Formats: sequence, structure tokens, C-alpha cells
Amino acid sequence: MTQENKQTRVAQALSERAHDLLISLNFAQKQIGYIHTFDISYGESIAERTMLEVEIAAAAKRQQSSTSHHKYIAKASKHLHSVIEDAIAKQINDLDNIYHEVVGIQDSVPALLDLLSVRSASVGRLEPLVNDLSWLGRELVSLVNLPQYRKKNSKGTAIKVDTPALALRYLGLENLQMVIPTMAMRHWMPHSTEPFALMKRKMRELSMSTAIAAKELAPFYGVKEQHAFTLGMLLELGKIALVRLYLRTFEKVWQAKVKIARDKKQKDLHSALLELAPDPLFLRNLLVNHSAELSRKLIEKMELKYLPFNAVMEEYTQTYLPNAHKIIADPIALTTVMQKAYGYAQMLVLKDSQLIEEDEAELLLQHLELSDEMRKQLAKCAFHNLQLTIL
Repeated sequence: MTQENKQTRVAQALSERAHDLLISLNFAQKQIGYIHTFDISYGESIAERTMLEVEIAAAAKRQQSSTSHHKYIAKASKHLHSVIEDAIAKQINDLDNIYHEVVGIQDSVPALLDLLSVRSASVGRLEPLVNDLSWLGRELVSLVNLPQYRKKNSKGTAIKVDTPALALRYLGLENLQMVIPTMAMRHWMPHSTEPFALMKRKMRELSMSTAIAAKELAPFYGVKEQHAFTLGMLLELGKIALVRLYLRTFEKVWQAKVKIARDKKQKDLHSALLELAPDPLFLRNLLVNHSAELSRKLIEKMELKYLPFNAVMEEYTQTYLPNAHKIIADPIALTTVMQKAYGYAQMLVLKDSQLIEEDEAELLLQHLELSDEMRKQLAKCAFHNLQLTIL
């Protein structure tokens, strides 16, 4: 195997591992055969009482019963997820529903992103659009009233900002170019990702890291920083939609099946259904196979006039999982920035959870073709917050 092939295989494996981590740390550990140290005994085994013949027979019966029960649950889960898979396949094709109802993208958000990218942008032009989005106005006011950003008057008393219009002027256009895409993505995130408790946080971390890495890499390729940051933040839009869609569909189909089993007095099936929960492997495969294409479609549906994202997403989707082996001969500069930024962000989330070895990280960095200068620039960055400068 050539060094280049090795780098590609490691990069693909790490990308898959990062997807596993989005589901949960425990799931990711199981996928790579992680062994918990508390499962290993380093001392001598403790002498145990010899089981009586009658106890052995009873234990065997319990094991057989337990195995049969688990097989029945697995069968019920397979059937349930077959119905869910068909339902999701139909819903994915209804892009209007995904856009407006599942994710809840309001027209004023793409209009704001577009406006922030033009030279004629001004706080005055942003204000009417922000006023159409009550949630955004509240978020902006809350942000500028955080202790680290609050101004003080001549007497040293903190000045409280109480209107979105004042918050916009306080932040300024340069900060708003990062703040508004970030707040939009946070607003679109699922309110809850139970039973995958940490998934929402991991998705936010990945989006933030991708956007910041893209902004830092943009100058190396002659790309506008605001374009890179905004697309980096939008890159995971498909995942947000699919997580929302899966959890919503699971609940709806599951409730319907439980009701039918109860009404038909199918006791075993009813008991099995009550033990079922959303399947981490099903969701993980859904994200790997469909998230990039759905992101492309949702970004295209935004009909952005001044942000050149459609062609970039067309290229990016062709090289994303499960098409990671494909190579674009002469990619658009922003596509290259997205590929490098996303790969770097995945490395960061894996490092935070200690799921990547140093040699793996180095092979990934080589695969991403990050120069020493790029690595040094990225190493200086804080990836968990925007590091706003408010004068």
C-alpha cells in the first residue's frame, strides 16, 4: 500500500469514526472495539461456589428465555425501522417540508446571510430582517448583555442593551458576519436529541470548528473569509434535518405500532416495542449516506444571490462519505477550503474525546495537505467560541 493510499484510508476511517462520535462516545468506542479497563481483571480469580445441578438447569433455561426475548426484540426493531426507512425516504424527497417544517428555515435568514456578504451592507438594512425574526433579536440582545461584552458608563455602571436595533449597532457588521450564521445554526438544531444526549453539543462543536477553520484557511486560497465561515457553518445542515426527521419519525411510527399491538392484544409484541429506542447504527448510517446531499439541496433552496455556494456544494458532495474515494480534478478554491476545514474539525472533536492517535492525526493532516504555515495558523485558534472584538 502506498503512503497516499494509507493516508486516504485512514482519513476515511477517521471521518466514519467522527460520525460515530456524534451519536455518542460509547457508540464510537464500541465501533472501534474499545475495551473498558474495568472489564479486565489483573488479579487472581475469586473462588466461586460450585453450582448445583438444579441451578445449572435453571440458569440455562433463563439464558434460553433471555436469548429468545432479545431475538424477538431485534426482529421487532428490524420491522419497525423498515417502516421508518420507507417513511424517511418519502419525506426526504419533499424538500419544501424538510426546509420549512422539519428544520424551520425562515426566508429572512438567507436574506440576512446574503446581505452580510455585500459591500453595501449596513446595520440599517439588516434591522428590518432581524425584526422579522423574534428569536434572533432575543439572541442578539442576550449576547451583548453578557458580562464580557457589556459597556460601562462614566460612573462604571454596566449599560444594558434592551433592543435588537441597539444590539446590531453595538456588535457591528464584522462581528455580525460570524454571529448571525452561528445563531441561525443553533436555532435550527433539534431542541432535544434524546436518547443521544450529547449529540446536539457535538454537532454544534463540529459546525463551529469547521466555520472557524474555514475562515482561517480562506486567505491561503484567495477566498473571502465571510464566505468560508458562513458555508462552514451551513455544512452540517443536512445532519440537523436528518436527526430531527429520524427522531420525529421514530416516535410517530413507534406510537402507531404500540397502539396496534395493544388493540390487537399482542402481548409479546407490545412488550418488545416498549423496550425499543432509537437505533444509533440506523441514525449513523443515515447521516453518513444522506447528510451531504441533503445539505446541498437545502443550501440550494435558500436561493442565495451573492454567496457562491451551489457549485461548491456540488463538488463537496461528490467527495464526501460514502464517496470519499472520489477526487475532483480542479476544484473550486472554496471547495478545497471546506474539505480541509471539515477534516480538521473532525480531528479536533476526535481529539477532545481521545479517539484519535497521534500517528492517525498526522496521516490525516498529510491527507488534507495542510502546509506547516496552515497548521501553525490553525494551532493558534480557539475553536469553541467566536472571540468577538467589540469596541
